[in-house]
Amino acid sequence: MQRRLLCVDDEESIRVTLAIILEKHGFQVTTAATVAEALQKITSQTFDVLLSDLNIGNPGDGLTVVSAMRRTQPEAVTMILTGYPAFETALEAIRQQVDDYIVKPANIPALVNAIESKLSTPPQQRLLPPPKRVAMILQEQMERIEELWIAAVEQDSALPRVAASREQCLAYVGGVLREVIRAAQAYSGEEAVLHNGAFVHPVPRRDSKRYTPRMILTEFCLLRRIIAQIVQENLLAVNLSYLVPDLARVNENLDEQAQAALEALAEPLSANPQ
Repeated sequence: MQRRLLCVDDEESIRVTLAIILEKHGFQVTTAATVAEALQKITSQTFDVLLSDLNIGNPGDGLTVVSAMRRTQPEAVTMILTGYPAFETALEAIRQQVDDYIVKPANIPALVNAIESKLSTPPQQRLLPPPKRVAMILQEQMERIEELWIAAVEQDSALPRVAASREQCLAYVGGVLREVIRAAQAYSGEEAVLHNGAFVHPVPRRDSKRYTPRMILTEFCLLRRIIAQIVQENLLAVNLSYLVPDLARVNENLDEQAQAALEALAEPLSANPQ
């Protein structure tokens, strides 16, 4: 049985092209060029999938179509097409419970795979899980953050190649991350599942005389950038009500730790001015 798909876009070339391609992949495609036309078809026909442009005439009005589909046909898969995966788009996608959003120009195999994946998931399992605070996201993604940070440090030509093992590097960045998460959990009132004892800044890589304050700050800047990347990748799971203050606390703690690292580097220098 063919799956029925409603494609909504104000550009005729996109409607025609997507219809032809998706029909070749086994979908029965209906198109609409305006919000009004889309709403009329949603109320008079049944669909398995909605694929709507974000901006149909006016910015963001594709979410009006999504909302209508959610109310009248809650089991349908809803997907947004957008020319740029802006932060605001992700926020509204979460509020409207969009199943996914696809960046234009759409990679057709990826688009078809995404639709098939959503269709194969029972509707009740497509409901978004309870949103998570930033601390929980970082805790779940610790291993990936560590790997990304080590790769970034190794690729940065401004940083020296110190005699430190991979285990030492992991211990260092892991210590920094655990303190970030602990501070964010304490701020949010969540139960601290990581250690909550007195924190001593790890300095296993600070033995090299080649290290300078600028290099330490570079490492922290790389970590800050990777944390932002991880949060961006997990926006659909983040509790948006607390996103800004949570990120502010994360950045405050990174600043505190960077200051501690700089002080630790300066201590032996002040003790041995020669």
